[in-house]
Amino acid sequence: MKALALKSAGHAGVVDIPEPVPSPGDLLLKPAYVGLCGSDLNSFRGRNPLVSYPRVLGHEVAATVVEGSAAIPAGAHVTFSPYTACGVCSACRNGRSNACRNNRTMGVQRDGALAEWVAVPEEKVYPSSLPLRELCLTEPLTVGFHAADRGRVTAKDTVVVLGCGGVGLGAIAGAAFRGARVIAADVDDAKLDVARKSGAHETLNTRSGDAVRALADLTAGEGPDVVIEAIGLPATFQLAVEAVAFTGRVVYIGYAKEPVTYETRFFVQKELDILGSRNAQSADFRDVIAMLESGR
Repeated sequence: MKALALKSAGHAGVVDIPEPVPSPGDLLLKPAYVGLCGSDLNSFRGRNPLVSYPRVLGHEVAATVVEGSAAIPAGAHVTFSPYTACGVCSACRNGRSNACRNNRTMGVQRDGALAEWVAVPEEKVYPSSLPLRELCLTEPLTVGFHAADRGRVTAKDTVVVLGCGGVGLGAIAGAAFRGARVIAADVDDAKLDVARKSGAHETLNTRSGDAVRALADLTAGEGPDVVIEAIGLPATFQLAVEAVAFTGRVVYIGYAKEPVTYETRFFVQKELDILGSRNAQSADFRDVIAMLESGR
């Protein structure tokens, strides 16, 4: 069958690979839409330290079932989780397989879904009534939804999301879906316009002045209950702990590419919860699908 593979950094093309042979418990799927992720671009550029070549890309997928099961029959529209879980590491034992230390993501450490067919374990497949074009949005949105879950966001909270790229928009939608008041922050007005359509109640262009003061003004001097960082810059890592309220929660999705220097008194004086967020869990896939199906 045909597939799109990275042969090496900077070199991609259509290749012939063997058709998948489903294992017991697998479903055979025909991909219809596959999103391209920032990690795919970095893999193409040779800047993804996790990828190996040659590699078939594709982990943001909407597909039709070709060979199904009683629960998910042939013809169903589905998406799926692209991660693996070893079941034995500390993360898996603690019920957080999304952070499995031995995870192998499709399109990165193992071949992905930019191919004519793909076999996926049924427990990782999620059916939906959504059109395939919309269903393809599920996986990228789950990353931000998981960050909202890590931040224990509720309808009582004011949540600031730093960064309105694809992952940040997922965090905005996830926090809004939980009923929170959401403030979106970015340096790009066009992205802030999209953030409003994704659920943000207010927006802040952080180029316009002192972001910490502006966020205090928007929250009666208290600061937001939760700050979700979805950029990965030292300045925004610092901003999160400076801006968040006393006893607030800070969730980091982004990776800073260089060391970050903190004023550590904020950690203690505010008694902050500092949380990392990686990938997504089954509940996040179900919540994103429910949100998309609701038309919100």
